[in-house]
Amino acid sequence: MEHDGQLELYGAVADQLKEAHTRVRALQVPEGVRMALTRKLLVITAAAKHDLADAARRLKAFTADLDAGRFPEEER
Repeated sequence: MEHDGQLELYGAVADQLKEAHTRVRALQVPEGVRMALTRKLLVITAAAKHDLADAARRLKAFTADLDAGRFPEEER
């Protein structure tokens, strides 16, 4: 049974990551900001391979920041 829950969480995180990438691509922000956001998403994706629950928490925080309009500084 626990395996089924893990599989559902993996599917949910994958769907949320896909949505987050779509949202980042659609943002009207400087390219450096978009690159910083994309890099954060790639870190979350990598984390999902090792600690799915942690990746889900990170993704939730990332999405909350996007919703609130909190973006990282532009990379140079």
